[in-house]
Amino acid sequence: MTEAVLVLEDGRSFEGRPFGATGVTFGEAVFNTGMTGYQETLTDPSYHRQVVVQTAPHIGNTGMNDEDPESRRIWVSGYVARDPSPIPSNWRSRRSLQEELIASGVVGICDIDTRALTRHLREGGAMRVGIFSGTAADQDPGELVRQVRQTPGMAGADLTADVTTPEPYVVEPQGEARFTVAALDLGIKSMTPHRMAQRGMRVMVLPASTTPSELLATQADGYFFSNGPGDPATADAAVAQVRAVLDAERPLFGICFGNQVFGRALGLGTYKLKFGHRGINQPVQDRRTGKVEVTAHNHGFAVDAPRHGEFATPYGPAEVSHVCLNDDVVEGLRLLEQRAFSVQYHPEAAAGPHDASYLFDRFAEMMG
Repeated sequence: MTEAVLVLEDGRSFEGRPFGATGVTFGEAVFNTGMTGYQETLTDPSYHRQVVVQTAPHIGNTGMNDEDPESRRIWVSGYVARDPSPIPSNWRSRRSLQEELIASGVVGICDIDTRALTRHLREGGAMRVGIFSGTAADQDPGELVRQVRQTPGMAGADLTADVTTPEPYVVEPQGEARFTVAALDLGIKSMTPHRMAQRGMRVMVLPASTTPSELLATQADGYFFSNGPGDPATADAAVAQVRAVLDAERPLFGICFGNQVFGRALGLGTYKLKFGHRGINQPVQDRRTGKVEVTAHNHGFAVDAPRHGEFATPYGPAEVSHVCLNDDVVEGLRLLEQRAFSVQYHPEAAAGPHDASYLFDRFAEMMG
């Protein structure tokens, strides 16, 4: 009897053992190259409806704690690891990764060749996948592939409403209040408003359904557009919100999904990457300074913009501010005559390097 099997839409399959809950799950197969930070990965809303493959072979050795979650729940639809740790060993650990996955109903698989799977995804691109464990794994292989192919892909997926906060909430500043920020929650991670609060910002986190007029009625000193899941081509409401802020000539900062909707607001297109950038070790260059930063990424879509020189937008000239050194993907945008910029990565660094934390300082300087 097969214990568990991972089946890709192109027919490739990998047999292993159940990891987490037993059953069936579907999603987009993507790989994360981070060697640490699995708890932050699991709880990142940007992974909604994705099956995450960890390229690091040994996962779960520090268990799960109550301090590092990036949201209210685990968002991945499935989880793949080669060699889960049988015993967590960390002073902050409250339970094992296996226990957390079971409690959250997350179906996973382990004891498979994740290196071979990652190479396959690099060659074939991110694709639909199913994990079948228990009695579900004993179905006819052709039937398993058929079930995977019936599931929706990520292109055209509008997932913001699934992950946004249902009600507004406020993260108070640490120390003296310097600025007020209205942060649109497109799938925000909890560390992001925390990083702003460390810099004296009072952060009002708002649902994605907030109207442009409601957004401007906050009379915030600055406006922030967060990361999030799905296809930015579906995010017409967020694009309208960005344009309202730009029309009012207010300071704006966007990250990840926020970078993509900012690009759309400037009249640029977006496209799906072959296999995306996911991990905490991605090299990005600041085009103005030449400085290279190691950054944390989680994106399967990107903005299509000229890599060199200025380009015209309805809000004046703009430029690509950052690029990925692995594949020249646009990693940042900047308006030259307005106080508005964005990056395609995670400066809050949870988990990840802190090379890009200066971007929150830049946002503060813009508001000042």
